[in-house]
Amino acid sequence: MCVGLPAKVITIEDGTALVDASGARRRVSAELLEDLDPGDYVMVHAGVAIAKITEEDTEETESLLEELNDKRSEDA
Repeated sequence: MCVGLPAKVITIEDGTALVDASGARRRVSAELLEDLDPGDYVMVHAGVAIAKITEEDTEETESLLEELNDKRSEDA
């Protein structure tokens, strides 16, 4: 299974974006996406921004990940 994480673009420089994913800031490749601007949301997989997404997509994904984490904690 592949997992992509939603992140908000903070800055972009020379094909690299600084993104914020739930408070964790990372530098990822932004070379696959055109017209990417600070404030945009992206799906990140393996250190690469692979798709632009909406803020609503981000909120839904974060909610699902939280539910999975809660379920995992219950089962432990």
